[in-house]
Amino acid sequence: MLKSLKIASSSILFSAIVLMNCGVSAEELSQQNVESKNTNDSTQEESVSQVTSVSQLSDVQPNDWAFQALQSLVERYGCIAGYPNGIFRGNRALSRYEFAAGLNTCLDRVNELIATATGDLPKKEDVATIQKLYEEFSAELATLRGRVDALEVRTAELEASQFSNTTKLQGQVVTVVSGILSSDQVDGASITDKNTTLGARARVELVSSFTGKDTLFTRIQSNNISSPGFLSTTEGNLFFQGSGNAILDALWYNFPLSKNTQVKLIANAGAADDVTSTVNLFDGDGAFGALSTFGTRNPIYGQLGDKGIAINHQFNKKLGLSLGYLAGTANDPQPGNGLFDGKYGALAQLNLKPSDRISVGLTYINSYNQPLLTGSNNATTSFAGEAFSSNSYGVQTSIGISDQLVLGGWAGYTNSQVLTGTKGDVDIWNYAVTLGFPDLGKKGNLAGVILGMEPKVTSATVGLPVTADPNTSYHIEAFYQYKVSDNITITPGLVWLTAPNHDNNNDDIVIGALRTTFSF
Repeated sequence: MLKSLKIASSSILFSAIVLMNCGVSAEELSQQNVESKNTNDSTQEESVSQVTSVSQLSDVQPNDWAFQALQSLVERYGCIAGYPNGIFRGNRALSRYEFAAGLNTCLDRVNELIATATGDLPKKEDVATIQKLYEEFSAELATLRGRVDALEVRTAELEASQFSNTTKLQGQVVTVVSGILSSDQVDGASITDKNTTLGARARVELVSSFTGKDTLFTRIQSNNISSPGFLSTTEGNLFFQGSGNAILDALWYNFPLSKNTQVKLIANAGAADDVTSTVNLFDGDGAFGALSTFGTRNPIYGQLGDKGIAINHQFNKKLGLSLGYLAGTANDPQPGNGLFDGKYGALAQLNLKPSDRISVGLTYINSYNQPLLTGSNNATTSFAGEAFSSNSYGVQTSIGISDQLVLGGWAGYTNSQVLTGTKGDVDIWNYAVTLGFPDLGKKGNLAGVILGMEPKVTSATVGLPVTADPNTSYHIEAFYQYKVSDNITITPGLVWLTAPNHDNNNDDIVIGALRTTFSF
């Protein structure tokens, strides 16, 4: 026992020397500081976990100058913890507070050994040295205890004054100034409604949990934002547009069916991002990211309804499956409506993540009487009221070239079959390439460029109320999302449509928008 305690004392003393960087050259200290500054903030905030063998620390090698001290502290006395990803970060700069906490853990362990000793105690000088170290850092330890006490008091105050012990209250206000900056004629008529407009979308959200693993989401929304008017085409629509006073908007309940399976019951205002990942860096639900409906996500997602169920199963870290069924008139009991007798959209999507920087979504959607939300007039038609069904296929991808550059995009194909009246098929294509620049100019900023073709009818059966679009219109969008603070972002952007409605007879249209988002 005496020998063990001597080893413990020596290990602790040596670890103190190690942790205080004694005996390290100035060059080594300088390098440590540089590495510390380059360490990602989010990584530094990871919690530590206890290790039982120094071999569990992947960045600690036997030839490291502090290896023996670490080995003793880890394997003999359990005084050292590592990060969850199996690293120790031995070159990271250490604060006196961190050292005090680590030293206190080792002192507690030695006290346990002393309390249970059946043989001789450590040498008097060893104990004296340990006591001296303890006294040296007594101020830091007292400060840590004070901080913990203060946090406990603050936590008690927050719990006593919180909105609810099961519900979090949050909100968001999006204000938009928009207008047509350039264009004269579309579909043979002059554009007269070029007035600049100001609108706002306000949301109050209640996020509740009853078990700690489930979520009840309730949203109340008011919206009066209009897209700039330019006659009939839906190309260039702003995603955050809408109308209506304060109403109950989104309502869903999510709960785990098993460890890897989540179920979501959607009562109202559900959308594709409630069912699965749309694999687009710019999908910020109108408040962030892209300004337009087309730039937010692959248009085939617009064929879903808004009430139903979604199931997500994660096979492993690299493969997941999303299934969803959303009806458009689920609350209407009249014939041709309801949950199963009316219009609907059913989705199946494989979510692939071969690496941390690459995501891929392979999507299939079967829908009934659900037209696309954006594109040419022919592509978004409801076929003069005739019943129709559609099968849509999409692939979406996002590739992080670096921390400051993300390449993405999608391609979508829709085949619609008219089931009544003059029967026939319609083929509709769309695609986009996106470039994202996270943290451009400041952490939290996002710049984006979107280049693509909004849904275009490439072929249609003769006799149908739609025909193939004569030309190709390109959608070019650019925005810069500037983070003023944690609660305010400002996003100026432009949407340029060449040959709107896929018709070269129409003048190009340039839409300008300035979005400000307040979050609380």
